[in-house]
Amino acid sequence: MSLEQFSLLELFQRGGPVMWVLLLVSAVGLVIFVERALYLHRGHIRSTEFLEGIKNIVQKRRLVEALTVAEETPGPVASLVKAGLLHHEDGEEKIRFAIQEAALVEIPALERRIGSIGAIAHIAPLLGLLGTVLGMIETFYQFEQAGVYATSATLSGGLWQAMLTTAGGLAVSIAAHLGHHFLAGRVRALVYDMEWVGSDLVDFLVHDRADPVSTEDGDK
Repeated sequence: MSLEQFSLLELFQRGGPVMWVLLLVSAVGLVIFVERALYLHRGHIRSTEFLEGIKNIVQKRRLVEALTVAEETPGPVASLVKAGLLHHEDGEEKIRFAIQEAALVEIPALERRIGSIGAIAHIAPLLGLLGTVLGMIETFYQFEQAGVYATSATLSGGLWQAMLTTAGGLAVSIAAHLGHHFLAGRVRALVYDMEWVGSDLVDFLVHDRADPVSTEDGDK
């Protein structure tokens, strides 16, 4: 009988109880990955265009409108911009401190539960190894019970479990590693955007923003 003649369910059942643990672990990892991927996708905006729009609004002296836009825009970049705008009159040091405080709140939220996927990537091969050991124990037990009458059918159950759990553990681990790498890359991209936007906003508020008082005095 070739491997193609077995259904997926039959192979899964031949893998023994450890396969159910691997299934549970993979399901948890999949749920976390989907939730994190959607969260990071919602938080990713066109930072350059967003910041230029905020600058244009502030230059027109419509600070409340700029704050409203930042409030209604999702993602950590908008939160940093809002923090900087709220302290626009407090000087460079306080503006930087406010932006850094906002970043300290946002970055852990971005990284939340991503470490769990990394843990699954490391645990899955160990679960596969556990299934392999249990399968070999079963094989030796059946061999001992059957003695000289042991046949390939008698020993195949434990060997099936040993091989299938190893394959299952490696498959879950590979998928988890790929998922962790993808999410970590998205977080790095968002953190880079936050750093760039924070620095650019400080420079704008401190050096480039038109001073309403001096402008009005100049008009007089």
